[in-house]
Amino acid sequence: MTVAVVLGVLAANLPGTGAWTAGRARPGLDFAGKHLMRGGIVLLGLKVSVMDVLGLGWLALVLIVGVVAASFGGTYAISRLFRLPPVTSLLVATGFSICGASAIGAMAAVRRIRHADTVLPVALVTLCGTLAIGVLPLLSHPLGLSAAVFGAWTGASVHDVGQVVATAQTAGTAALAIAVVVKLTRVLLLAPVAALAGAHHRRGARPQTEPDGATSKRPPLVPLFVLGFVAMVALRSTGWLSAGWLETGATLQDILLGAALFGLGSAVRIRTLLHTGGQALLAALASWLLIAVLGLAAAFVIAG
Repeated sequence: MTVAVVLGVLAANLPGTGAWTAGRARPGLDFAGKHLMRGGIVLLGLKVSVMDVLGLGWLALVLIVGVVAASFGGTYAISRLFRLPPVTSLLVATGFSICGASAIGAMAAVRRIRHADTVLPVALVTLCGTLAIGVLPLLSHPLGLSAAVFGAWTGASVHDVGQVVATAQTAGTAALAIAVVVKLTRVLLLAPVAALAGAHHRRGARPQTEPDGATSKRPPLVPLFVLGFVAMVALRSTGWLSAGWLETGATLQDILLGAALFGLGSAVRIRTLLHTGGQALLAALASWLLIAVLGLAAAFVIAG
């Protein structure tokens, strides 16, 4: 997923392809960033088994929910402190606290946020998630972390599922196993968070009168792709799907999210980002530090 964003950014900023991504390819890239993202989020549910999540125990579940809530609130507050717009702050908080770019895409969909407004949050969450892959393993030994604690820390604080795997595997299979379960517990929270955001937006949205006199519909209470995500979680939890079907679903999910993130990355103009993203970068780094500290504290309890 990180590579997909980087390739999209390169395509937008290299002399030979920049005009193509801004011109003829733009409608298709925007379609990918919006609709293929939703398809990928639905299939993301096939990675989450409720049985695996419950296997962590109630104390761990309460801690993970607490970390997500504190991360969300803290990141939003930090973003506003650095004078980021409310929409950007909301998307950054969602991506950092739950599951990276996928969560940003889900929140943007339920809140009817413009595609262009997702570009900066996706760039920030990708940057900090990539930073975690290099930094967290370097801190494991100085902090004296066991493999289980390091895995729980990774799952509780790193943004994207792929980034969690890349980070946790440096400490072995025991770290990777607990990291994935903790991370997917955070992913499971995408459904209630998106549903609550959608309900709040629907309550505040007023029907608009179109130029032709027709009245536009209010946004749905729970978006269809969120229901699809929940359905896939339920299907995975039944145990009916064979390993082959799960592998096929994972591959298709990677393709859809990869295409979506390439589309989002292709909207990033580095020159514009450098001029407007200084405050945002500081906010992202401060938020990354906050989540790392919260995740580490929870990890000692979960696996210590």
